[in-house]
Amino acid sequence: MEYLRLFLSFFKIGLFSFGGGYAMIPLIQSENAMYNWISSSDLIDIIAISEMTPGPVAVNSATFIGYNAGGILGGIIATIGVTLPSLLLVLIVANVFFKFSKHPLKTMAFYGIRPVIAGLIISAALVVAETAFFKSGISLNETAENIFQLISLQNVFIFVLSLLLLLKTKINPVIIILISGILGVLI
Repeated sequence: MEYLRLFLSFFKIGLFSFGGGYAMIPLIQSENAMYNWISSSDLIDIIAISEMTPGPVAVNSATFIGYNAGGILGGIIATIGVTLPSLLLVLIVANVFFKFSKHPLKTMAFYGIRPVIAGLIISAALVVAETAFFKSGISLNETAENIFQLISLQNVFIFVLSLLLLLKTKINPVIIILISGILGVLI
């Protein structure tokens, strides 16, 4: 039963997510909250690891969550579930897309989808930022007398340093990720 639940959940995520892996993160979080496959902090760690490993974020996340919930077979089933909708949709759309490539409805539909994708990505960024910048067990929704008790200053420092390096230099982002990881360990 767990395998069927994994497959259907990740099939739904793959089917209803537009905009790539980052747009899938809110849906993955929602399904994970419903079935409690992994903790929220583990999910954020999975996203970070998925960004550094080869392959799409959604596929890597599905594989890890599936493995955690149902072993090797669970990882395979979740991965197939998240990738199968894309494969099927590409096969179907490819046959129709070129027939109607100049049709104005196609163009308008794609313009309508763009803001939704941006909203999903911003939502995922806020959830990741909340986990990254605030100490464990504290939410952005909570009020506090002293904001410095809430904020993890080392994470803010690493974020600002990484952002400056990305914007002001031509250092490869992989090197910046490695430097940030080392700083995290040292600090």
